[in-house]
Amino acid sequence: MTESQIEAFDSRFAFPGEHKLPDFAALSPDDFSTSFDRAMESHAREIDAIAETPAAPDFENTILALERAGRPLSRVAALFFALAGANTNEGIQRVEREVSPKLSRHGSRISLNAKLFARIDALFARRHEAGLEAEALRLLERIHAGFVRSGARLEGEDRQRFADINARLAELGTRFSQNVLADESAYARPVAESDLAGLPPFLVSAMADAAEERGVEGHVVTLSRSIVVPFLTYCPDRALREEVFSAWTRRGEREGATDNRPVLAEILALRAEKAKLLGFASFADYKLDDTMAKTPDAVEALLRRVWDKARERATGDAETLAALAAGESDNAPLAASDWRYYAEKRRQAEFAIDEGALKSFFQLDRMIDAAFDVAGRLFGLTFEPLPDVRAWHPDARVWLVRDRDGAARGLFIGDYFARTSKRSGAWMSALRSQHRLDGGQTPVIYNVCNFAKPARGQPALLSVDDARTLFHEFGHALHGLLSDVTYPSLAGTAVARDFVELPSQLFEHWLTVPAILERHALHAETGQPLPTEEVKKLEAARTFDAGFDTVEFTASALVDLLFHREGEAPTDPMAREAEILDGLGMPRQIVMRHRSPHFAHIFSGDGYSAGYYSYMWSEVLDADAFEAFGEAGDPFHSETARRLRENVYAAGNSDDPAALYERFRGRGPDPDALMRKRGFAA
Repeated sequence: MTESQIEAFDSRFAFPGEHKLPDFAALSPDDFSTSFDRAMESHAREIDAIAETPAAPDFENTILALERAGRPLSRVAALFFALAGANTNEGIQRVEREVSPKLSRHGSRISLNAKLFARIDALFARRHEAGLEAEALRLLERIHAGFVRSGARLEGEDRQRFADINARLAELGTRFSQNVLADESAYARPVAESDLAGLPPFLVSAMADAAEERGVEGHVVTLSRSIVVPFLTYCPDRALREEVFSAWTRRGEREGATDNRPVLAEILALRAEKAKLLGFASFADYKLDDTMAKTPDAVEALLRRVWDKARERATGDAETLAALAAGESDNAPLAASDWRYYAEKRRQAEFAIDEGALKSFFQLDRMIDAAFDVAGRLFGLTFEPLPDVRAWHPDARVWLVRDRDGAARGLFIGDYFARTSKRSGAWMSALRSQHRLDGGQTPVIYNVCNFAKPARGQPALLSVDDARTLFHEFGHALHGLLSDVTYPSLAGTAVARDFVELPSQLFEHWLTVPAILERHALHAETGQPLPTEEVKKLEAARTFDAGFDTVEFTASALVDLLFHREGEAPTDPMAREAEILDGLGMPRQIVMRHRSPHFAHIFSGDGYSAGYYSYMWSEVLDADAFEAFGEAGDPFHSETARRLRENVYAAGNSDDPAALYERFRGRGPDPDALMRKRGFAA
């Protein structure tokens, strides 16, 4: 398609102006279904034209042609999957089930196109004689690697089997995700007025709002993390805590239509088969071959090193909490549903920190401003609200982002409140990514969170963990907004899985920088700043419960890794999960952060499969990176921030991530930085 044809393609899905969004309300599920088919047909014709080009392959007629192809499809998919995650309905879910395998087969037809790969392979073979500049060479190498990893070298029946596996995995990933959402949306446990005693006002208000959204009188507990976690933290009724905890930890694990256990068993089997087709010993070997970690052994070594320290800390903490519980209960053993409740009592006793009272200092709007403030101090960005620009839901807000020189950098969308039409968790994605090809385009980046929505007229209050989540996802958003590369395939967050969490986890550190707290952590009623003594308490309690936090995360990461590094997939994944945890000596008072039937990171798609460890791998980098500002004596040190922007936030996948990090830091990361951050250092 020509540039003019691309721009004319189905105007409903186009961006109507630099500071405007498509009209989501005008896009029906059937519109998406039709446009997906048209866009895939158009893309297929473009690919065939590239593959059949009579001229000898060169960078322009092959690699750049691939970069330019498929723009209508990218646009339709970006809009659709934003809705599928943040504001879905039965029609959207139907289209998602239909289109996921279609998109997979479309991708397979491209990656298994023998003539197309022959052109790419020929260019790759003489890449060092082609006179390509560094970013163009990187693009060629990444495209070639992507084709090889997508089966381009397979022959005969293996090619068709590979395509069939990918299509089936796409179906299963969609089913897994929709099953989890169905279990979460269906649960709304009414709570009597008498059971509200002991719950902080912010939680009571959130439960009332959740009831109103569902058309229920009174108050309900939902499985939204922003409600269920504080409920488990403050509810004094042990039996009620156990009931809610069981529902939360058994999502996707109930008999019936939403049972994810057979789904994940089939996913694991197909992934193992896929890896063998590509010549790898296991799916973990396949996935990690293209990461910073490189091998399952390297990942397991990191996880087990941290596991031993974390388990030791958590075991000691469990004894302390059990003693605390024994003084209040009928001497029943400390259960996993009790941990948060007694940990909060211990926190208040040891540090005099009242999480409920603390929330009054962490208003959502002020925390958004705080994140913007940090981005301004570090990178010179400003954020102008666009109240007349509507996204996919009235709760989603839009800002115009400007660079230091006043030039438009892109658009940022924030969608912060939980609702039944939104999948759980928090994430960042792009409606449009940055690039400089053919005149370029500015990015349109969005964050989605699931904070409890307050009653009308009341401010939305966040826990410190909620505020940290907001900063985390905004760090991802900055990775997309600050992207400054030529080619779309290398833009923003299109980096190695164990590097992508560096910009997000690093940004979390600035939440508790004193200058930020003093300016933005203001009491919701009095406007007074968070008292200095409270800031000191937060710092003193920084590694409180680090054993629990690290055990629940590392257990999930090890289960993910061990599931995927076995040559033969387990026939009974739940039995294998139990076996792995037993072998680790998992404390009985703690459960995995994500049990397998609702472990969406690794089973709703393969983005984090055999890769959940990447949060910890990136934490080595983020801990070491923030220490660079400490060494400079200023959390906003301009030269350190310049190197950070240039080599991390703006660089995309324009170079090897290890080389990018070394250019920022002047050396490789110090692996002990993680242990210092978590309080496990000697």
